[in-house]
Amino acid sequence: PTYATPAVLKKAGLEISDIDVFEYHEAFAGQILSNLKAMDSDFFAKTYMGRQSKVTAPPLDKFNLWGGSLSLGHPFGATGVRLATTAAHRLKHEDGQYALVAACAAGGHGHGMIVERYPS
Repeated sequence: PTYATPAVLKKAGLEISDIDVFEYHEAFAGQILSNLKAMDSDFFAKTYMGRQSKVTAPPLDKFNLWGGSLSLGHPFGATGVRLATTAAHRLKHEDGQYALVAACAAGGHGHGMIVERYPS
């Protein structure tokens, strides 16, 4: 998620402040805690990502508010659809426009996408 977040934001032309809902997969607590720490670190950004400044961690008042993979039972094999569905439902419920979904995968892979809610 630390690498995927700025990539999808840049591709969509958005800033972290534009995002209303964050849904990140956490396979275990240490994984998400280390990602949040890395996102808030200028050192990590410069040393490991080649960035000038930190990514910035998502605001916790917008982050996995309905529970994450750990609390929901980690639906192995259905993580992506669970994240996207939760993000879509939260956007509707919270009257938001953009959600950022990110997930880790085996071996340090990261995936991310922006979900946009269109007005009805």
